[in-house]
Parts: sequence; structure tokens; C-alpha cells
Amino acid sequence: MKGLVIRSTGSFCTVKTEDGEVRECKVRGIFRTKGLRTTNPIAVGDRVVVETSAAGNDSYYMINEIEPRDNYIIRRSINLSKEAHILAANVDQAFIVATISSPRTSLGFIDRMLINCEAYQIQATIVVNKCDLYTEDSDLDKLAELQDIYSQAGYDVLLISAETGFQVDLLRKKMEGKINLFIGHSGVGKSTLVNAINPNLKLKTGEISIVHSKGKHTTTFAELFELWENTWIIDTPGVKEFGIVDMKKEEIGDYFPEIKRLSEHCRFGNCIHENEPGCAVKEAAEHGDFAAERYNSYLGLLHSEELNKESWD
Repeated sequence: MKGLVIRSTGSFCTVKTEDGEVRECKVRGIFRTKGLRTTNPIAVGDRVVVETSAAGNDSYYMINEIEPRDNYIIRRSINLSKEAHILAANVDQAFIVATISSPRTSLGFIDRMLINCEAYQIQATIVVNKCDLYTEDSDLDKLAELQDIYSQAGYDVLLISAETGFQVDLLRKKMEGKINLFIGHSGVGKSTLVNAINPNLKLKTGEISIVHSKGKHTTTFAELFELWENTWIIDTPGVKEFGIVDMKKEEIGDYFPEIKRLSEHCRFGNCIHENEPGCAVKEAAEHGDFAAERYNSYLGLLHSEELNKESWD
């Protein structure tokens, strides 16, 4: 029978099968994605084929096939330079949950997530949570800057407060009828936000470390929850860093919508938008028509070790 993976811990997966039952399943063999070496053969959101197997007098369920993926969110595994980790598969849209402070979400982290979404054609929205806490002028300035940068790039930026419910209804409406992914640092309030969207889930939430102003991990594994009929949410563990996987430096500009749009006016078709004469992208950045923060983020990625390693095959 076929089913949907709603939780994956490595050798075992929880699968909701087509008969509506939730079953614990073992994973058969080694599955590979595009030749990438991954730490997890099966990810939350995977559509799989399950069969009943037997060992002695005991019977159990086994996953023996992964159906072709529409897309996936993948990142480089920490301390494993040649390994990748698939956070989720078959995602309709991703919500990058960010905060201005307590903890602060860097623009570089947001850009890396957006690049991954662009590469695998996943619609992305930036959700700035804890807006009820931003009363200082410095925080309000940072908030306005973030809105300006990413609105200019063409992304929706939603200002939310999971604590007070501010604009949660707007987010809930945007999620309707889709498989949605929430991703962000620990402490940005992903699980609190999911609870605000559907209080019946009662996900465990954590507190912010006063010493380090960082969140404590409350979600250990990515998990898929049904919010209501035909609407799902994948809540992921807090991500400290997001390493880029399986991308070449020549194509990274295609994953910045502003660069892709401006590059049509570059003098050379193979322009990498750094020092070439007649580069429309660099000129736009110099004249304020392309956010300097985004351009610097692009240049940083262009020279990063991640995009200059040998193939991951």
C-alpha cells in the first residue's frame, strides 16, 4: 500500500497509509537521491510504498520504495562535508520564520534558504515572528530594512505575533490546501506559531536562553501534522546554519530573482556579476536599485567553499 511519511528518525518512519492508518515502518536497503550521499534515506513528506514483512512469528511493515519526489529542501550536514541531510520532501511552500532579536536571524541565513527554495521551485515566504516585542527604534529599523530588502526581491514578508495572534489568520489563509514547511533558527517560535494556527496540536515549545539569547531545541525530528483537511504543516528542528548542497557557482545567480532579472541587460551572456564590464547587476547595486545586502550575500556565496568543492556525486 502507499503512504505519506509523517515522521522519520532514520531506520524507522511513521507513515500514514492510504487506508488512513498510522503505521511504524522499517526502512529497506539504501535509497539515494540524485547520487547524493545523505544522512537520511527517507524524509518527512516522502510518498512511499509499504508492504508487510515477516520475521519468524512476528510481522512488521517495511518501506521498500520511494515514489519520485517533486522537490526537497536539502542542506549540508554539520561536520560531514560530503554528506547532505534532506529536511523535507514534496513541499508546496516554505515559510522562513525569522526574528529581529531574541534570537536574531541573519540575512545570510534567509538568503541561503531562499536559494534552496528557488533551486527546487518551492514558493517561499518570510514570516517575521514576535512583532509584539519590537518596540525599540533599533529593532524597528531592522524590521523596516528586512521588509524593504525582500519585498524588493519579490518575496512576501508577513509580520506575525504567535503570542498575541497578530495576523495569524492571514498566515492560516495563505497555508490553505497545501503542504507547508516551517524552518528557522531555534527560538524563533516555529512550534508556538503552529500551535497558534491550530491549538489542538499542542506542540512542545521552549524558552530563550537568557545568557546566549538563543533558542533551545524543542523539536528533535521534522514532523508533518495535518492542520485540517488537505492542509499540512512540516515543523522542523531549529537550524543553526544552512550549508548549500549540489549547486555550481555559475548558476547561483539564477536563484536570486533580482539578479536573474537584471542579468538580461549585462553586456556578456556569461557574466558572473563581479568585475565584468557592462554588468547591469553590479551597476544596479551601486545605484541602489539592487539591495547591497543581497548583492554582498551573492558575492559571499560565489566565493564560498561550498560552491567550489568537487561534485557531490
